[in-house]
Amino acid sequence: VMGPVFHLVVRIAHSLHTKEDEFVIERRKTVFQSLQKLNINCSEDAVPHVALLGSGGGQRAMVGLLGSLVQLDKAGLLDCILYLSGVSGSTWCMASLYQEPDWSTKLETVKDQSIRRISGPRVSWEDAFAKLKKYYYEKDHFSLTDVWAAMVVTEYVKEIDEGKLSDQWDQHNKDPFPIYTVIDKQCTEDPWFEISPHEAGYSLTGAFVETSSFGSQFDNGSKKKPQDEMDMLYLQALCGSALADEDEIKKFLWQKINGDAEFEDSLLPKVVNPNAPPAEKGYQVLMDLVDMNLAVFNGKDPSALDKSIRNTLNELSGGKSQLIFPIEKLNLKDKEAAVRYMNEHTEDVCKNLSHRFSFICRCMVQWIWGRKYDFLQNMNDETLPSTLLESEMRDYEDAGLLLNSPYFPVLRKERNIDLIISLDFSEGDPFMTVREAAAMCRKRKIPFPEVNIPSEDVKKPKDFYVFKGTNTPTVIHIPLFNVVNCGDDIETWRNKYLTLKGPYSAEKITDLMEVAGKNISNNREKLLEQIGAAVRQKGHN
Repeated sequence: VMGPVFHLVVRIAHSLHTKEDEFVIERRKTVFQSLQKLNINCSEDAVPHVALLGSGGGQRAMVGLLGSLVQLDKAGLLDCILYLSGVSGSTWCMASLYQEPDWSTKLETVKDQSIRRISGPRVSWEDAFAKLKKYYYEKDHFSLTDVWAAMVVTEYVKEIDEGKLSDQWDQHNKDPFPIYTVIDKQCTEDPWFEISPHEAGYSLTGAFVETSSFGSQFDNGSKKKPQDEMDMLYLQALCGSALADEDEIKKFLWQKINGDAEFEDSLLPKVVNPNAPPAEKGYQVLMDLVDMNLAVFNGKDPSALDKSIRNTLNELSGGKSQLIFPIEKLNLKDKEAAVRYMNEHTEDVCKNLSHRFSFICRCMVQWIWGRKYDFLQNMNDETLPSTLLESEMRDYEDAGLLLNSPYFPVLRKERNIDLIISLDFSEGDPFMTVREAAAMCRKRKIPFPEVNIPSEDVKKPKDFYVFKGTNTPTVIHIPLFNVVNCGDDIETWRNKYLTLKGPYSAEKITDLMEVAGKNISNNREKLLEQIGAAVRQKGHN
């Protein structure tokens, strides 16, 4: 058997990064002391590996996870946790906590800072656009993730965090190990992609690259063209971009691009010469194009806009403009066909303009998110899916599109997880993620307990579920809004905290933190009982 193959920064192996191994050894000592304090009898070998999972759910997940962690801390249980993993909105909370070295030791202070920030003033347009420009000029692959980072994530997290994940690895000896989860859009065999302070890679395939080099161009494992490591703002957008279905998001982005006069100032070269109107006119074309896309989305007739686009392009080109798609082809009654037509038409118009804003419109049409160089390109390795070796680029996106909770990174065999605590902040069915995780594991022959939920619980979920199996981790599942903390008002709470709503007020934040916190404080004894059971189980094996 060959040992793991080390290519400077690319690693193909079903083992943990040595730095993560070292971390786990140290963290187990903390967990051991924590169990002593809780009067749970345990030998040093029987320390259970506990993973806490935060699901997606936009700012509802961001605030809900914070409220849950604060109560875990008060209950003396935070130091029992080895891994903290998140999807989408939960990663926004993680990113904010891990800015602060050893945040677990001063969570009250960190919590107050966070709440002050997220209920405070928004990032100014000037700063958001300056950031967008920086993204545009500083890397080879610009995509909607950059637009989303600068224009949307900043609205919720209220800051531009330019820190780097790989700089954090030695600042968190007293905190759980963080894992951010996304998916590879094109990879069906193993879409689960994890990003930790040490490395980024395919959880189940076992192929990783150092986090600081994720995004650089590689050829057969050696670095060919370095790119800067992504910053934390971009990472939050990479993880948290699917706050609604594709149509909703498209409409939302077109409206954003449309509604902001500042877009004009920031993306247009400053016109000093009054006789140099092409930039202005090019911009007018793009604005009409955005309005036209919105009109079609809303089932309205866009022919006046179409005419304006054609006239302006004609002027700009001195009568040489050639658009391929005649408006007569547009049939608003068939929504799908209409959107397809608009995609082709948008491409067509963009080809007639050389304008950096048209690049954003093209990203919209091709729906390009999270594009990066493929760090496995041209590697010689039979164990890897061939698609991963052949492509030049990969697109990474919000894991919530596939499964709204980060089960797969913590289910890696080499992490030896005994107990999973799943905090579910999803908008719809509060059991969908845990049921889907069970089904996906069955298909992939990954040990996972059977999940049976009484049918009456779907409408009226309780606040604590335990799923156990033979030789599987135990899974605790905690739906955010339930009959215990909301009584009969579950629907009211759900409607108050919809995902694609504007940023929450200070009052809404404290209410939500309290509701999420109750799920922990009301179940402290049950959590202790399951941690104790995991210790006994591990002692027997």
